[in-house]
Amino acid sequence: MNKLIIATLGLPVFLFACKEKKQPDPVSKQVCVSDSMLPMITIDSVKMSNIDDQLKLSGEISFNESKVVKLYPFSSGQVAEVKVNLGDRIKQGQVLAVIKSAEIAGNYSDLVAAESDVAIAKRQYENAEALYNNGISSQREFEEAKQNLQKATSAETKIRETLRINGSGRTDKNGNFTIIAPRSGYLLERKINPGSFIRADNTENMFTIGDITDVWVIANVYESDISRIKEGYTAKVTTLAYPDSVFVGKVDMINQILDPQTKVMKVRIDLPNKGLALKPEMFANVLIENKEGRKAMSIPASALVSDDGKSYVVTYKGQCDLKLHEVKVIKATEGGPAFINEGVELGDKVISKNQVLFFRALSQQ
Repeated sequence: MNKLIIATLGLPVFLFACKEKKQPDPVSKQVCVSDSMLPMITIDSVKMSNIDDQLKLSGEISFNESKVVKLYPFSSGQVAEVKVNLGDRIKQGQVLAVIKSAEIAGNYSDLVAAESDVAIAKRQYENAEALYNNGISSQREFEEAKQNLQKATSAETKIRETLRINGSGRTDKNGNFTIIAPRSGYLLERKINPGSFIRADNTENMFTIGDITDVWVIANVYESDISRIKEGYTAKVTTLAYPDSVFVGKVDMINQILDPQTKVMKVRIDLPNKGLALKPEMFANVLIENKEGRKAMSIPASALVSDDGKSYVVTYKGQCDLKLHEVKVIKATEGGPAFINEGVELGDKVISKNQVLFFRALSQQ
């Protein structure tokens, strides 16, 4: 009886002993950042950022029309002298050119005749007034003399106004018309030469003077992109002449009419022109940045590892605490941020340099 009990009690012990002898599951090899490797990696934190919406446009540098003056001829004539050249620094009041105008000479001749008519009419009026007051002449004769004086004075005033419009103090009785700079700036256009003839009804300007410390960029926006741009958005501009220089300005005007042929809308960018590097008519590449959009988690785009159509990051909690996470990328900008909506949490630390070495080891576990 005692032997049976012993055998029965020994059975569980045997079974337990068998379980203890079972081989354990293999342990995955731990992936660590060695002390020598630590200086070779970069660690960044997951943070919340505005999703930058960037829109690429093409455009052209233009004058800032509010700082530009175009000079047109007021009278017809022949260019006698041009005193400035393209690109010259111009001061307000500086003489730009002298025009010889038969029209202005004729105006002065008419003025001399009108002044003589006024003097005669005035004497006749004074005589008629004296005779009328003494009862020698009739009221009709007095009124007639008064009307003649008014007509003569009106004719003189009209001629003087014509001369004022045509330059007044900048003209003389010989018909010389001096073109004066109305503002300081640079001579941006010169379209006349000595000996050339100009006409008052010509629609082409003689000179353009402007301050190009500020310029405009007129850019084209396609219909599908209209909703992505607003006044006040930041614009980064590059040109073929200065491909490594970025000029930063603001969108300050949006045209509300589409070109019926090209189906594009024009937008205007006000751009500071330091060093006067930008010139009107230059081609411009424009990058519009909208930072008013929705927010999302962001990491450096360099932290992403792409494999088989998926994106991954390596998180870091310690030298031997690395993990691989698949993430969903909303948008990534080369050299900039990548915006993600799942796979990591705010505040997580990710390796953004040389993470590929750890990705390979972690993905094989």
